[in-house]
Amino acid sequence: MNARVRAPELVGRQGWLNTGGRALTLTELRGKFVILDFWTFCCINCLHVLDELRPIEQEFADCLVTIGVHSPKFVHEADHAALVAAVERYEVHHPVLDDPDLTTWQSYAVRAWPTLVVIDPEGYVVGQFSGEGHGHAIHALLTQLVAEHESKGTLHRGEGPYVPPTPAQTELRFPSKAVRLEDGSFLVADAKNHRLALMDATGQQLLRSIGEGLRGLVDGVASVARFSEPNGIALLPNDIAAQCGYDVVVADTVNHCLRGVHLESGDVRTVAGTGVQWMQGDALPDDGDAVTPLSSPWDVVWSPKHAKVIVAMAGIHQLWSFDPVNSRVSVFAGTTNEGLVDGELDKAWFAQTSGLAVDDEGTIWMADSETSSLRHVRNGVVTTDVGRGLFDFGLVDGDAADALLQHPLGVAVLPDASIAIADTYNGAVRRFDPTTKLVSTLATGLAEPSGIAVVPDEQRGAVLLVVESAAHQLTFIALPEQATRVDARAYRTQRPATDVRVGAGTVRVPFEPPPGQKLDDRYGPSTHLVVSSTPPELLESGSGAGESLVRGVVFANPTATGVTQGVLHVAARAASCDDPDAPGAAEFPACHVHQQDWGVPVRLVTDGSGATEVVLPLAGL
Repeated sequence: MNARVRAPELVGRQGWLNTGGRALTLTELRGKFVILDFWTFCCINCLHVLDELRPIEQEFADCLVTIGVHSPKFVHEADHAALVAAVERYEVHHPVLDDPDLTTWQSYAVRAWPTLVVIDPEGYVVGQFSGEGHGHAIHALLTQLVAEHESKGTLHRGEGPYVPPTPAQTELRFPSKAVRLEDGSFLVADAKNHRLALMDATGQQLLRSIGEGLRGLVDGVASVARFSEPNGIALLPNDIAAQCGYDVVVADTVNHCLRGVHLESGDVRTVAGTGVQWMQGDALPDDGDAVTPLSSPWDVVWSPKHAKVIVAMAGIHQLWSFDPVNSRVSVFAGTTNEGLVDGELDKAWFAQTSGLAVDDEGTIWMADSETSSLRHVRNGVVTTDVGRGLFDFGLVDGDAADALLQHPLGVAVLPDASIAIADTYNGAVRRFDPTTKLVSTLATGLAEPSGIAVVPDEQRGAVLLVVESAAHQLTFIALPEQATRVDARAYRTQRPATDVRVGAGTVRVPFEPPPGQKLDDRYGPSTHLVVSSTPPELLESGSGAGESLVRGVVFANPTATGVTQGVLHVAARAASCDDPDAPGAAEFPACHVHQQDWGVPVRLVTDGSGATEVVLPLAGL
């Protein structure tokens, strides 16, 4: 971005959070650097960026203001109360603009979640970064520009506009998943409290805590161990637990680790992961040592058929497996591409899988949250049962081909072998019958149900335990013989489609290395680009992988294919290293990988009015 572009003012329909109720303007923030973080709280990559920004916000606290511009994908995310809850849940410690109509998103021509825009103290845009992994680049940019503006006298240091909200006190705080133990009590992943909570059989009384209750990665006894937003919990069979020395595997999501917990003693140990996030360019494990980076494991389940723990690796859209006896991990399914593609395990695409369950036949059931889908793995093949893709969602019962969910986070196998779904953003529990292929609704009016478990009941045979995350409680619901019907509601994301002209076109991903760095091609090509589409007929040619960040494509004519719109999938990666010839270069250069996946809704036009080039900046200064 070589031309000086004045940053557009910030506009949102529903106002501001973390400012004490006061609206902010870029004009009043002149003299400080501003980072605009375009995010939506369903997006795992956006959550990664929140963590990347924390140390930068701390280091530059007196001259930098970060503003989260919440640009929702799902209807539920446009609910102001849901955003208020998410800001607390994910410990967002900077002002947030609620922009449910995507007004500011469009004024900055944003194309992807997350996108970061850096504005200098004079109000000009000086950098734009799509995706995650740009923390080092932003740090380098700020380090350079702080000195420049301080010497010019345009930098004004001092406190920022952040006003922390009054914290609420409840026994559980944004619990995520729960499992029933043999004695009838429940072990709950108490995510916001960064601990495991042992609750009594009523789900109301806290018996004891495992974890100190502070964010961190610390092994040891229950009173000192630390977690960071734990989610999934898997009970190991007794014989496996005896061999490996712990009873439970926990998906410690923000620590990018699996933790092993001995229930009687409360001792916690790290059994897989290093505390560092796996990034594109890192080696994938091939039945490898468990001391390897993971990426936001969200749920875990024991699979007797495979004699391993299956891990929903939400951060990179894969399933992994973990062998607790031999401390080995391996990729179980998925390519790391985000989308809804069925088929053999190594060819399937997932989208932030967040819930897992295993039935008596060994079938693995999955809640694939970003495609609002229910899917399963059987005999080495991935199949979608409910769901259409990244941008279609809703609350529709009936035949599975027509039914819709909205960002589900949990699944459970019911006594009749049907599947219960924690339909999180619909505030509902849904049921899928694999025999009739029908979807029905068991309960509505729930507050972001994120986990479910079947609980034996003397009178009714079984009931469902629902983890109502946004209500901070465990709730029991009955299992009626006939599910309740609800009014159907179907949606597509508000994100506008891009009109593209039928025929020859170009996909271009601009990338400029951060200050003091250069492209790193010592170990092969420094850039990588993958282009595909849903449906595949959208592109006549241009799909596939290559080294150049510029790709010629041909958008197919709808008269030949019948396809008038779809999603253009673009995945880009660039490697950069410290330039040894740059002033003040370090003795040992650091290398970094920049990456982003885009899913761009496009509409094909034949009248010559559409764009011939789709530009998706990875990083530009």
